[in-house]
Amino acid sequence: MAVGPTTRRRQLGADLRRLRERKGLTLEEAGALVGISKATLSRYEKKEGTVKWPAVDALCREYGASEQERKTLVELAKGAKIQGWWRSLADPIPESMNLMLTLEDEVVREDHFACMYVPGLLQTRAYAEAVHRASEMRCGEQEIAHMVDIRMKRQELLTREDPPHIWAVIDEAVIRRLVGGRAAMCEQLEHLSSLAEEPHITVQVLPFASGAHAAAVGSFVVLGGPAPELDVVYVDIIGGGLFMEKPEELERYKLAFEYLRAQALDIPSSVALLDQACREL
Repeated sequence: MAVGPTTRRRQLGADLRRLRERKGLTLEEAGALVGISKATLSRYEKKEGTVKWPAVDALCREYGASEQERKTLVELAKGAKIQGWWRSLADPIPESMNLMLTLEDEVVREDHFACMYVPGLLQTRAYAEAVHRASEMRCGEQEIAHMVDIRMKRQELLTREDPPHIWAVIDEAVIRRLVGGRAAMCEQLEHLSSLAEEPHITVQVLPFASGAHAAAVGSFVVLGGPAPELDVVYVDIIGGGLFMEKPEELERYKLAFEYLRAQALDIPSSVALLDQACREL
């Protein structure tokens, strides 16, 4: 898969910090060597704001980086300015969605736990319209259509040449909740069953009978980057979303997902329950 700007930016920050610490320099000492402030270098390492590639080149030379390391980091700095398809949209999108689209465009896997709605990547248009209409109470039809169009565009990553692996654990409440009417809901359930046949998409249902589980607090997504240190957890909240990448946060959510997968029905049983729920509509 192609490495996108956010992954480049995050990898660059991690590598700059690794090289500085290998050299045994503080932020202030390293910054002074190349004429940038401690605060600026800190932003570089924390993946915040823009990066000037000449500064990265100078830092690599001061850190004693190999020629290959220096060239790689300079290319990362140059590539971090490349923008994704959503940047050209005529209408603005929320900042949390902007970051989500950026990260999602670069993942190698996504682990979803859904307790309210079907994950956006797996939604039909009719289902997505009903979800947006219910959650965006003050939005007009044009705004809703715009958001749904973005969601449908997002789904193109599922059909690209090298798609990420999507593993969705869906609470039974999701498939029992009537969203958009009987016809729309049945279409959505059939769509999930069909997607479950794809080699890069795994769908499991967490049945009511499983009782208490490891994620009673709500839905979340673990976005898996090209390397473990680039993983991010996304938690959807009213009015936006939370992104978490501290090691202890990642570990907690990854462990919760492992427990959820173990408690959920196996794939054939999950598809059978999806089909049953559709028939019962």
